Amino acid sequence: MQTILVCDDDKQIVEAINIYLTGEGFNVIKAYDGYEALDLLAENEVNLMIVDVMMPGLDGIRTTLKVRETSSIPIIILSAKSEDTDKILGLNIGADDYITKPFNPLELVARVKSQIRRYTQLGNLGQQNNSQVYKCGGLMINDETKDVTVDGEPIKLTPIEYNILLLLVKNAGKVFSIDQIYEKIWNEDAIGADNTVAVHIRHIREKIEINPKEPRYLKVVWGVGYKIEKQ
Repeated sequence: MQTILVCDDDKQIVEAINIYLTGEGFNVIKAYDGYEALDLLAENEVNLMIVDVMMPGLDGIRTTLKVRETSSIPIIILSAKSEDTDKILGLNIGADDYITKPFNPLELVARVKSQIRRYTQLGNLGQQNNSQVYKCGGLMINDETKDVTVDGEPIKLTPIEYNILLLLVKNAGKVFSIDQIYEKIWNEDAIGADNTVAVHIRHIREKIEINPKEPRYLKVVWGVGYKIEKQ
Protein backbone atom coordinates (compact mmCIF):
# COMPACT_ATOMS: atom_id res chain seq x y z
CA MET A 1 0.00 0.00 0.00
CA GLN A 2 1.35 3.39 -1.01
CA THR A 3 1.53 6.01 1.76
CA ILE A 4 0.65 9.64 1.06
CA LEU A 5 1.53 12.45 3.47
CA VAL A 6 -1.05 15.26 3.27
CA CYS A 7 -0.13 18.60 4.86
CA ASP A 8 -2.51 21.57 5.04
CA ASP A 9 -3.52 23.81 7.95
CA ASP A 10 -7.15 23.52 6.79
CA LYS A 11 -8.34 20.32 8.46
CA GLN A 12 -11.42 20.08 6.24
CA ILE A 13 -9.25 19.98 3.12
CA VAL A 14 -6.99 17.35 4.68
CA GLU A 15 -9.99 15.21 5.58
CA ALA A 16 -11.52 15.58 2.10
CA ILE A 17 -8.26 14.49 0.46
CA ASN A 18 -8.01 11.63 2.96
CA ILE A 19 -11.47 10.33 2.00
CA TYR A 20 -10.70 10.24 -1.71
CA LEU A 21 -7.19 8.78 -1.38
CA THR A 22 -8.17 6.06 1.08
CA GLY A 23 -11.07 5.24 -1.21
CA GLU A 24 -8.48 4.53 -3.91
CA GLY A 25 -6.51 2.23 -1.62
CA PHE A 26 -3.83 4.65 -0.39
CA ASN A 27 -2.68 4.95 3.20
CA VAL A 28 -2.86 8.61 4.32
CA ILE A 29 -0.81 10.35 7.01
CA LYS A 30 -2.14 13.76 8.07
CA ALA A 31 -0.16 16.85 9.03
CA TYR A 32 -1.34 20.39 9.67
CA ASP A 33 1.90 22.38 9.42
CA GLY A 34 5.32 22.01 7.86
CA TYR A 35 7.12 21.06 11.08
CA GLU A 36 4.67 18.23 11.80
CA ALA A 37 5.03 17.04 8.19
CA LEU A 38 8.82 16.85 8.48
CA ASP A 39 8.57 14.87 11.73
CA LEU A 40 6.12 12.40 10.17
CA LEU A 41 8.28 12.08 7.07
CA ALA A 42 11.25 11.11 9.26
CA GLU A 43 9.20 8.49 11.11
CA ASN A 44 7.36 6.87 8.18
CA GLU A 45 8.04 5.46 4.75
CA VAL A 46 6.20 7.95 2.55
CA ASN A 47 5.71 7.51 -1.22
CA LEU A 48 4.34 10.96 -2.03
CA MET A 49 3.66 14.25 -0.28
CA ILE A 50 0.86 16.79 -0.83
CA VAL A 51 1.64 20.14 0.78
CA ASP A 52 -0.19 23.46 0.86
CA VAL A 53 1.80 26.58 -0.05
CA MET A 54 0.26 28.94 2.51
CA MET A 55 0.61 27.64 6.08
CA PRO A 56 1.53 29.30 9.37
CA GLY A 57 4.89 28.43 10.86
CA LEU A 58 6.77 26.51 8.18
CA ASP A 59 5.06 27.16 4.85
CA GLY A 60 4.89 24.78 1.90
CA ILE A 61 7.80 26.35 0.05
CA ARG A 62 10.23 26.01 2.96
CA THR A 63 8.86 22.56 3.77
CA THR A 64 9.57 21.45 0.19
CA LEU A 65 13.12 22.82 0.46
CA LYS A 66 13.72 20.86 3.67
CA VAL A 67 12.30 17.64 2.19
CA ARG A 68 14.51 17.98 -0.88
CA GLU A 69 17.62 18.03 1.33
CA THR A 70 17.14 14.33 2.05
CA SER A 71 14.40 12.90 -0.17
CA SER A 72 13.38 12.72 -3.83
CA ILE A 73 9.79 11.55 -3.24
CA PRO A 74 7.18 13.20 -5.48
CA ILE A 75 5.74 16.42 -4.03
CA ILE A 76 2.46 17.98 -5.18
CA ILE A 77 1.84 21.51 -3.95
CA LEU A 78 -1.59 23.01 -3.37
CA SER A 79 -2.05 26.68 -4.13
CA ALA A 80 -4.81 29.24 -4.53
CA LYS A 81 -5.21 30.76 -7.98
CA SER A 82 -3.77 34.03 -6.66
CA GLU A 83 -0.52 32.37 -5.60
CA ASP A 84 1.04 31.91 -9.05
CA THR A 85 4.42 33.23 -7.90
CA ASP A 86 4.60 30.74 -5.02
CA LYS A 87 3.40 27.96 -7.32
CA ILE A 88 6.20 28.64 -9.81
CA LEU A 89 8.73 28.96 -7.00
CA GLY A 90 7.60 25.62 -5.60
CA LEU A 91 8.19 23.89 -8.94
CA ASN A 92 11.57 25.56 -9.29
CA ILE A 93 12.79 24.35 -5.90
CA GLY A 94 11.78 20.74 -6.41
CA ALA A 95 8.02 20.18 -6.34
CA ASP A 96 6.88 17.79 -9.07
CA ASP A 97 3.37 19.05 -9.70
CA TYR A 98 0.78 21.51 -8.47
CA ILE A 99 -2.96 21.81 -8.30
CA THR A 100 -4.96 24.95 -7.64
CA LYS A 101 -7.74 25.40 -5.08
CA PRO A 102 -10.59 24.75 -5.34
CA PHE A 103 -9.70 21.50 -7.05
CA ASN A 104 -11.52 18.50 -8.42
CA PRO A 105 -10.70 15.62 -6.04
CA LEU A 106 -10.70 13.15 -8.94
CA GLU A 107 -8.05 15.23 -10.69
CA LEU A 108 -5.95 15.27 -7.53
CA VAL A 109 -6.19 11.47 -7.30
CA ALA A 110 -5.17 11.21 -10.97
CA ARG A 111 -2.15 13.44 -10.36
CA VAL A 112 -1.14 11.38 -7.33
CA LYS A 113 -1.28 8.15 -9.32
CA SER A 114 0.58 9.78 -12.22
CA GLN A 115 3.44 10.99 -10.01
CA ILE A 116 3.80 7.65 -8.23
CA ARG A 117 3.92 5.77 -11.54
CA ARG A 118 6.53 8.16 -12.87
CA TYR A 119 8.62 7.91 -9.71
CA THR A 120 8.57 4.11 -9.54
CA GLN A 121 9.36 3.72 -13.24
CA LEU A 122 11.89 6.54 -13.53
CA GLY A 123 14.87 4.22 -13.29
CA ASN A 124 13.72 2.03 -16.16
CA LEU A 125 12.77 4.99 -18.32
CA GLY A 126 16.10 6.65 -17.71
CA GLN A 127 17.91 3.54 -18.93
CA GLN A 128 16.34 3.67 -22.37
CA ASN A 129 19.23 4.14 -24.79
CA ASN A 130 17.36 3.26 -27.95
CA SER A 131 17.87 6.07 -30.46
CA GLN A 132 14.24 5.63 -31.49
CA VAL A 133 12.93 6.36 -27.99
CA TYR A 134 11.91 9.96 -27.36
CA LYS A 135 11.08 11.15 -23.85
CA CYS A 136 9.73 14.44 -22.59
CA GLY A 137 8.96 14.38 -18.88
CA GLY A 138 6.52 11.52 -18.33
CA LEU A 139 5.67 11.33 -22.04
CA MET A 140 7.59 8.66 -23.96
CA ILE A 141 7.40 7.47 -27.57
CA ASN A 142 9.14 4.35 -28.84
CA ASP A 143 9.16 4.87 -32.60
CA GLU A 144 10.38 1.33 -33.22
CA THR A 145 7.40 -0.32 -31.54
CA LYS A 146 5.07 2.69 -32.04
CA ASP A 147 4.24 2.62 -28.34
CA VAL A 148 3.25 5.82 -26.53
CA THR A 149 3.10 6.04 -22.74
CA VAL A 150 2.40 8.82 -20.25
CA ASP A 151 3.83 8.13 -16.79
CA GLY A 152 3.99 4.46 -17.75
CA GLU A 153 0.37 4.26 -18.90
CA PRO A 154 -0.10 3.18 -22.55
CA ILE A 155 -1.86 5.68 -24.80
CA LYS A 156 -3.68 4.64 -27.96
CA LEU A 157 -3.40 7.08 -30.87
CA THR A 158 -4.54 7.00 -34.46
CA PRO A 159 -1.73 7.00 -37.07
CA ILE A 160 -2.24 10.72 -37.77
CA GLU A 161 -2.28 11.58 -34.06
CA TYR A 162 0.85 9.50 -33.56
CA ASN A 163 2.73 11.23 -36.36
CA ILE A 164 1.78 14.69 -35.13
CA LEU A 165 2.85 13.88 -31.58
CA LEU A 166 6.10 12.28 -32.77
CA LEU A 167 6.93 15.38 -34.83
CA LEU A 168 6.40 17.66 -31.83
CA VAL A 169 8.18 15.44 -29.29
CA LYS A 170 11.23 14.97 -31.52
CA ASN A 171 11.41 18.76 -31.72
CA ALA A 172 10.43 19.59 -28.13
CA GLY A 173 10.39 23.32 -27.52
CA LYS A 174 10.07 24.19 -31.22
CA VAL A 175 6.85 25.83 -32.37
CA PHE A 176 5.21 24.47 -35.54
CA SER A 177 2.53 26.44 -37.35
CA ILE A 178 -0.68 24.74 -38.43
CA ASP A 179 0.47 24.84 -42.06
CA GLN A 180 3.84 23.29 -41.18
CA ILE A 181 2.18 20.46 -39.25
CA TYR A 182 -0.27 19.79 -42.06
CA GLU A 183 2.36 19.76 -44.80
CA LYS A 184 4.73 17.49 -42.85
CA ILE A 185 2.05 14.99 -41.81
CA TRP A 186 -0.27 14.96 -44.82
CA ASN A 187 2.47 15.68 -47.41
CA GLU A 188 0.34 18.13 -49.31
CA ASP A 189 -0.21 21.88 -49.43
CA ALA A 190 -1.99 23.32 -46.43
CA ILE A 191 -5.18 24.82 -47.80
CA GLY A 192 -7.85 25.33 -45.18
CA ALA A 193 -5.94 23.08 -42.78
CA ASP A 194 -6.75 24.98 -39.58
CA ASN A 195 -9.76 22.95 -38.48
CA THR A 196 -8.26 19.60 -39.48
CA VAL A 197 -5.11 20.13 -37.44
CA ALA A 198 -6.99 21.67 -34.49
CA VAL A 199 -9.29 18.64 -34.21
CA HIS A 200 -6.34 16.23 -34.10
CA ILE A 201 -4.52 18.39 -31.56
CA ARG A 202 -7.60 18.36 -29.34
CA HIS A 203 -7.85 14.58 -29.55
CA ILE A 204 -4.17 14.17 -28.68
CA ARG A 205 -4.57 16.45 -25.67
CA GLU A 206 -7.56 14.45 -24.46
CA LYS A 207 -5.41 11.32 -24.51
CA ILE A 208 -2.07 12.53 -23.08
CA GLU A 209 -3.10 15.24 -20.62
CA ILE A 210 -4.61 14.73 -17.17
CA ASN A 211 -6.48 17.99 -17.64
CA PRO A 212 -6.67 18.95 -21.34
CA LYS A 213 -7.79 22.47 -20.38
CA GLU A 214 -4.50 22.99 -18.53
CA PRO A 215 -2.07 21.00 -20.70
CA ARG A 216 1.38 20.11 -19.39
CA TYR A 217 2.80 18.85 -22.67
CA LEU A 218 1.00 20.03 -25.78
CA LYS A 219 0.87 23.83 -25.66
CA VAL A 220 -0.60 26.40 -28.01
CA VAL A 221 1.48 29.47 -28.82
CA TRP A 222 -1.25 31.94 -29.70
CA GLY A 223 -1.01 33.31 -33.22
CA VAL A 224 1.93 31.03 -34.02
CA GLY A 225 1.17 27.32 -33.62
CA TYR A 226 1.79 24.37 -31.32
CA LYS A 227 4.71 22.85 -29.44
CA ILE A 228 5.57 20.17 -26.93
CA GLU A 229 6.84 21.89 -23.81
CA LYS A 230 10.36 20.87 -22.81
CA GLN A 231 10.29 19.13 -19.43
